[in-house]
Amino acid sequence: MFTGLIQATGYLHLRDAETVRITCATTPEAILPSLTLGDSVAVDGVCLTVTEILEDGFIAAVSPETLRRSTLGRRDGALVNLEPSLRVGSKLGGHFVTGHVDGVGYLESSVQAANAWEMTFTTDDLRVSRYIVPKGSIAVNGISLTVAHCDAVGSWFQVAVIPLTYAETNLGVLQPGHPVNLEGDVLGKYVEKFLRLGTISSNDPVSPNDPVAELEERLVRSPDGGISLEFLADHGYL
Repeated sequence: MFTGLIQATGYLHLRDAETVRITCATTPEAILPSLTLGDSVAVDGVCLTVTEILEDGFIAAVSPETLRRSTLGRRDGALVNLEPSLRVGSKLGGHFVTGHVDGVGYLESSVQAANAWEMTFTTDDLRVSRYIVPKGSIAVNGISLTVAHCDAVGSWFQVAVIPLTYAETNLGVLQPGHPVNLEGDVLGKYVEKFLRLGTISSNDPVSPNDPVAELEERLVRSPDGGISLEFLADHGYL
């Protein structure tokens, strides 16, 4: 779990189809001293597992699926954002970021305003555009940002980036057309799932040995046709 608040930047080097090497570009003391083997680090918003620690960075495992679904496979030598995983007791800024990228988007424009950079992105990937809503949270290259404006389907959205974030992350080096990793707000995904399950017919067969089917049945039987207070209490939300 991450917060979308970048701690350092580094350079990505593709070693092979299973590992990448990250060399720290700025403030290595922000992440290296606390890293141990097996730790998770978000690299441009992609959760990777540390397999070796170096003097100037670390080696991380990466799967072919991760390379296909994200920008990591096409950005050898690129500057990337780094954030170690959230630890118990740490401050929770930004929003909940899982490091599981939904899809890829592209920078359309970046315009400096009075006190922020107005950056516009586009995406044709429905796996992420469906979760883009006005004033909602989105992770762009692992950075927690708030959607200022977007179109109805989420294929176009704009964010306002404060100067500190612009200068301390790789947003400042992006050019129009550059790909970025996008992750929608995980809370929105659960809401969507609950609403979808709430439309399932009560006549649908339910297997007593299938816990997912059991939850679906509970949703269907709730008095409001979706989520009940009893359901939330039983599953730790109240």
